Amino acid sequence: MYAPYFGLKGEPFSIAPDPRFLFMSERHREALAHLLYGLGSGGGFVLLSGEIGTGKTTVCRLFLEQIPPGCNVAYIFNPKLTVIELLQSICDEFHIAMPRTEGPPTVKALLDPLNDFLLAEHAAGRNNVLIIDEAQNLSAEVLEQLRLLTNLETRERKLLQIILIGQPELRAMLARPELEQLAQRVIARFHLGALTPAETARYVQHRLEVAGLSRPMPFERTALQRIHELSRGVPRRINLLCDRALLGAFANSQASVDRATVDKAAGEVFDTGADAPRPDHRRSAALVAAGLAAGAALFAVATHFGSRPAPPSLGAAVAAAPSRASSGASAPASPATTAALAPTLLTSFDDAWRELAKSWKVSPLPPGDACKALQAERLQCFRRSLSLAEIRELGRPGILTLDAGGGAPRYAVLTALDRESATLVAAGVEQRVSIAALAGRWQGDFATLWQQPPGFDARKPAATAPETRAWMTSQLGPGPSFGAQLKAFQLSHGLAADGQPGPMTFMQLNRAAGVEEPRLRNAS
Repeated sequence: MYAPYFGLKGEPFSIAPDPRFLFMSERHREALAHLLYGLGSGGGFVLLSGEIGTGKTTVCRLFLEQIPPGCNVAYIFNPKLTVIELLQSICDEFHIAMPRTEGPPTVKALLDPLNDFLLAEHAAGRNNVLIIDEAQNLSAEVLEQLRLLTNLETRERKLLQIILIGQPELRAMLARPELEQLAQRVIARFHLGALTPAETARYVQHRLEVAGLSRPMPFERTALQRIHELSRGVPRRINLLCDRALLGAFANSQASVDRATVDKAAGEVFDTGADAPRPDHRRSAALVAAGLAAGAALFAVATHFGSRPAPPSLGAAVAAAPSRASSGASAPASPATTAALAPTLLTSFDDAWRELAKSWKVSPLPPGDACKALQAERLQCFRRSLSLAEIRELGRPGILTLDAGGGAPRYAVLTALDRESATLVAAGVEQRVSIAALAGRWQGDFATLWQQPPGFDARKPAATAPETRAWMTSQLGPGPSFGAQLKAFQLSHGLAADGQPGPMTFMQLNRAAGVEEPRLRNAS
């Protein structure tokens, strides 16, 4: 309902799982790494805990996507089971044919075929993983049976890897004296905490940008701070609160969400106590109906002016240095253009590469093909259409192509970025512009440089070069396989998980490895 009003193409804060909106904080990445470590550790228990809505299921889904083909998975999502029911569910998940017996099955009747199956799969070189979600609901009797399942082993390894995922109570359960033997078999454990205030703000911005936001952030800074306080940094609570706050701002024809709107939204979506006033649903419906009329008019005005120069309050075209003459620079066509974006832009893409190369501290490039000259410095050129969210994830300066649709493209180097503004450099002049002004002239074309790894040869597949593959393996760490580790790394850094090491993967590997490369700064 409110999406067009705020210039969005879809609902940004649905609580339905959608991989397009995946946001991986450092804790989510660490949680995924713990699960992958446990997969290759040879058996035992792996424990992942976290509050409701912190993203445990999201991490589990990412983990399931990274499990190699030679691994069987049994997933139990309703653990309120008896011992017999649990064993039956495990056998069903592993597609184990059960012999016909008269009367109800016994534990032995279920364990024997399970053990035979695990031994046969181990002999065939396949691993077996049992994942139990909502594991805090397991009874002590069932937990003890799970411990006994890890006794199924060969001389080299245990035949079954068990992953327990649950709320914080699960950790308290495993701390009981009667479960000490099970606790001693936990080889990896991780507690998934809430987002920090800074991560909450990035999470909100990320989801808005994925939903198509090209205007300034519709949440005021004080509103974002309040969202973190009221949601406690829990993604699911953030979604509920932001969705209702945007609806409230739309219903009241507000251009942005302020702190008061967030407080009112919190009273509607969270249980704030018996004394908290209940929302008047009839009044809310009337507000929404009225907002449809008033909001439509405001949306038309916002759309009309969205393509015009941003006002000075948006920070458009704040030049930080006087313009200098340059053969590659172009003066603005009119004062309106200057106010909308920047007084100095480059007309040559080659000159843009040379401007970007300055931040890499390379020797002055000779005339001619800049990218070819940069290869002598072990630097590779990269160009692709990316969103601002993807550029933030890469975290490196790059070239923006402006006015591409007009037949006379201009270029500038993006060096800093925040929610409301960007810093551009062209012909040595640094200029700060609003995101709204940038959106009117930039269609996503982004180019940057990346440092090639040891042994890299652009003419051959990167994964086939022994020295390159060895370097990548050292950065990815231990895991079930190189391909699985690479896919997990790609997913956790917002990349397409195709298992193929491309330029964007190398950029993030360099970043994770601490390779010295220029970084995109915060514009504020």
